[in-house]
Amino acid sequence: MERLPKIGLPILIGVVLLIIFIAKSTITIGSGEAGVLYRTFAGGVVTDEPPLGEGFHLVAPWNKVYTYEVRQQEVFEKMQVLSSNGLEIKLDASAWFQPQYDKLGSLHQEKGENYVARILLPTIRSAARSVVGRYTPEQLYSSKRDVIQKEIYEETKKIVEDQYVQLNEVLVRDVTLPPTIKEAIERKLRQEQESLEYEFKLTKAQKEAERQKIDAEGKAVANQILSESLTDKILKEKGIQATLELAKSPNSKVIVVGSGKDGMPLILGNQ
Repeated sequence: MERLPKIGLPILIGVVLLIIFIAKSTITIGSGEAGVLYRTFAGGVVTDEPPLGEGFHLVAPWNKVYTYEVRQQEVFEKMQVLSSNGLEIKLDASAWFQPQYDKLGSLHQEKGENYVARILLPTIRSAARSVVGRYTPEQLYSSKRDVIQKEIYEETKKIVEDQYVQLNEVLVRDVTLPPTIKEAIERKLRQEQESLEYEFKLTKAQKEAERQKIDAEGKAVANQILSESLTDKILKEKGIQATLELAKSPNSKVIVVGSGKDGMPLILGNQ
């Protein structure tokens, strides 16, 4: 009976060590994540193999696994930049990005887990300063926001793609100008709108005047042609035709032939 504890103690210790070994040798990669393996005695960070995918993995206890989120993420940045004429502009932007999956080991080895602050944000700020510096406050406030957004995206993407970061989109959410500049631009835009409305009304009035002139000229020409075509013989013929038509009506009347002006008949009736 005294020998049982002596035999059971090493077994117990072995079981505990086995549990610790298993605990240290397993890792679970969550949904939307990937793991970078670091081999302590075999070359450090693994860059020539795919990263560890989602699920359960067995890893030697002396090695380490660094977990990265590989889904699309969003980062926000507020910046103060200068326009082409040196005015300070506040820019509120965000970027959609994710690490390049196949290059995750290289990203960890060269840039580290804090790659967003080290690589992505400084690049966005640099691109924004470069792009905004090409435009005036008026352009930034009105018609050029989409163009600026596209240019910041293209300049940022060109740099971060070589740094193992996949940039999906850059969004310029707000452009804030100094109050005095904003008021001046809005006043100028209102004046331009009023000028366009006045020009539209003036053009409309000119077109209406031209239409009336053309209509009057057409009527004058038509009257002239009609006047020239009505000779004495035609008028007499028309008068005779009208007289004959009146004579056919059932009303009582007296027709005096040749008593009217120019020899036209007169029709006298009691109705």
